[in-house]
Amino acid sequence: MGQQSFLPEIDRKRTQAAVEAALEKYRIYKYLYIIEERESSTTAAYSDMPRSSPTNVTSDQTANIAIHNVDSQAYREEYCKRVERAVKRMPRMESFLIESRYMTKEHDYITDYYVYNFAFQPPMSGGKYATIRWKAFYKFASIMNLLVEKEQRKGGDNERN
Repeated sequence: MGQQSFLPEIDRKRTQAAVEAALEKYRIYKYLYIIEERESSTTAAYSDMPRSSPTNVTSDQTANIAIHNVDSQAYREEYCKRVERAVKRMPRMESFLIESRYMTKEHDYITDYYVYNFAFQPPMSGGKYATIRWKAFYKFASIMNLLVEKEQRKGGDNERN
């Protein structure tokens, strides 16, 4: 009889996709995001009574826009800091791999082949690189709560007589 594990089995492809999407979001927030702040309307409208919504709450458009601009910028900055902290917690080779391959402005021009042949000194094989990359992805996904579990089959397919 085989040993049973209480840990869920991880769906590697879906976890890798989630990690790559999180790192893409990081790059967008860190390097490519052009701050498009909302602006208030400057068109004046005369009214004897203050304008209110059907709930009788007066709207302050300028304040709402200012809050949105500050909150969205703070969210992007906090997300980038969280990703950077997660990567710094990893072993040196794994964090170097993630930083070199996924956290640069030049991500679109850097391939896995380049990283394992030129970024790492001495160069390593593609197989060893793939092993280190999966370990890095697994740890990053664990820290960032991105692990995707394999779905269990229903109907007793796992237990055969």
